[in-house]
Amino acid sequence: MSLSLDLLRSFLAIHRAGSITGAADTLGLSQPTVTAHLKALEGALGRPLFERQARGVRATAAGDQLARRVAEPIDALHGLVVDELAEPIAATVHLGGPADFLSHQALPALAGRLADGLQVRARFGLPDELLDALAARSLDVVISSVRPRRPGLRVTPLYDELFALVAAPRWYPGTPVTSPELLRDVPLVAFAEEAPILRRYWRSVFGVRLTRTVALVVPDLRGVLAAVLAGAGASVLPTYLCGDAIEAGRLKLLAEPEVPPLNTGYVVTRSDAGPRSAATLVRAELLRAFRPPS
Repeated sequence: MSLSLDLLRSFLAIHRAGSITGAADTLGLSQPTVTAHLKALEGALGRPLFERQARGVRATAAGDQLARRVAEPIDALHGLVVDELAEPIAATVHLGGPADFLSHQALPALAGRLADGLQVRARFGLPDELLDALAARSLDVVISSVRPRRPGLRVTPLYDELFALVAAPRWYPGTPVTSPELLRDVPLVAFAEEAPILRRYWRSVFGVRLTRTVALVVPDLRGVLAAVLAGAGASVLPTYLCGDAIEAGRLKLLAEPEVPPLNTGYVVTRSDAGPRSAATLVRAELLRAFRPPS
């Protein structure tokens, strides 16, 4: 059975918005047009896809199944459409994410779009507060270091960051560190009092809990990097931040685990962001920069 792409696009917008009115706003179509698309699709499939409610609609089992089947290919096609847009995008996108990744990676990746009329307002923060802002529509795009589990969001893996245990050369014990005992005299530097990155590294690489108190807390990984470069002690940092310093010999890789700790970052938009919205363009630009075609 051949189905019109317009019918499927309208269906998916209704499924994500939870209402025909919301879908019409997202697609830039009239409500009667979206209603007609839905009726035509239900007629072609011979089954209802939504149950009408006092406020909005609720997907039937058939509707949920269809949404799972068509969401990824339609989103991919929309991404191709956005990639091919030639006209300038005059819009402001409010982008949130970790301070270090936004500053060091994401904002440089978007620099070329500023000449096309795109305006970006960046906000630093932790995942939960940024995702709250996304849901409240004060942010349009969030880069999250944890996978969101909330409804109404479009979540796509964006990058994988590897972590390395590093220090200035003066702290290198002479052989790769295989036990935290070799670091007992080396001060530790972290971006938070709880030292979550250090704790994860100790657990996954050394197989023990971190029981020490850190000597220095800097609430920005770029500040942690600067302190470690100055000889303040050892820390665990993503390799996109410390890789150049390791290569130049300014930092020493203290441990060489067979499988270094890895974390996946995600780009997140609201599900109702239209295919030609500035938020979708920024999402596509970030994916192009960090998930290049294989």
